[in-house]
Amino acid sequence: MPTRDTQAIQGLRNSIAEDKHWYVAMLETIRLWRSPEEDYNGRHYCYLIDNEAFDWLILAERLCEELDDLIPENERINLLFFGIPPIELSKDEFKHLIGTTKYQTYLNYFYGILVEKFLILAVTEEIRKKRRVLGLNNDNGIVDEAYQHIYGDNQFALLKQFRKERHYPQLRSISLTELNEFTYWLFKYRIKIHDKSCVASDTKKALTKLHEVLALKAKPLRRSALEGCELSATSRR
Repeated sequence: MPTRDTQAIQGLRNSIAEDKHWYVAMLETIRLWRSPEEDYNGRHYCYLIDNEAFDWLILAERLCEELDDLIPENERINLLFFGIPPIELSKDEFKHLIGTTKYQTYLNYFYGILVEKFLILAVTEEIRKKRRVLGLNNDNGIVDEAYQHIYGDNQFALLKQFRKERHYPQLRSISLTELNEFTYWLFKYRIKIHDKSCVASDTKKALTKLHEVLALKAKPLRRSALEGCELSATSRR
């Protein structure tokens, strides 16, 4: 671990000991963090996918490992599993705490990975509903049909193309890190093959599905920093 990151962790502990709220202290630590990935306690953490997309919640999870009993367990679970922070921050406050650079790369993660996954989910559900109307209850091939609709080819062929471009082995399994890379690659691929109006329509569809899922996770669900970032970014695009 770089010395800068070690110092950041120590500063995080000191800030909490001095009664700064742990969530605020953690976001400030995220701003200072330098390692794009690391191995810690037998696990590989990848924070910056493709050198562009920053997964701040994975880094938050890693930092929580350093804090032992300094964080209330229910607040830790709400943040890491449901994306619900312990205190409400505006988009500008969140951006200020993690820094402009981290915030911009977070938006890359949000749109390029998280929203892309919800686009696949939304299209898959649309196809399933159409099949039900036709009296077809078999979901065989439904995911590949969704990929075909969005990207013009099936999932296996696209994954094979992605791995060939990255010089990755053509394995039967896929790690979470590689899956995130693949999803980000799909996002870029979709932008390349479709016009702007189609990309905008797909993004709107994915955001609608994301909000539906968030609403189901917790009622009432407070607006999280994630939602605030997304709404602000949407208004600018």
